[in-house]
Amino acid sequence: MELTQAIETRRSIRAYKADATVTKDQICEMIKAAGQAPSWKNSQTARYYVAMSDEMMNRVKDECLPEFNANNCVNAKALIVTAFETKRAGFDREGNPDTELHDEWGAYDLGLQTQNLLLKARDMSLDTLVMGIRNGEKLREIFAIPDSQMVVSVISVGVRENTPDMPKRKEVDAIAKFF
Repeated sequence: MELTQAIETRRSIRAYKADATVTKDQICEMIKAAGQAPSWKNSQTARYYVAMSDEMMNRVKDECLPEFNANNCVNAKALIVTAFETKRAGFDREGNPDTELHDEWGAYDLGLQTQNLLLKARDMSLDTLVMGIRNGEKLREIFAIPDSQMVVSVISVGVRENTPDMPKRKEVDAIAKFF
């Protein structure tokens, strides 16, 4: 799939095919593509925790997601928890902030990686939904995520049941100023 096609056909999918499959190798490919994104001083602070077994998937849905998000990922074949190492991106080697954004650079870098991950999924005819409303502390407990990491999102992965229309997007003139 061409990049433009992946960008234009990627959607936030809330209904997945029950009979589809997603393999560990496919998830690894997605994470590898994510890792190709740039990061602050090449710090590569993004981390991924992947639930693929029915037991772990159900536990995350039941204990970590509000009902509407749990319902949005019925029949998903994987749930990827994203996190990043804090106090690294946006900091010097002694741990002092390099900019006023502090750990927000880690979130920025994770966002760059997440977009690569989503586009790679689409390139492989897989679909995703990024969920930011989740119980981060419960995810930390279930996946043994260290305190040094900030839990950011849960991404469901599967094959879309149907293709939703593209939501209206703002025109360039509405979001950019040229000088």
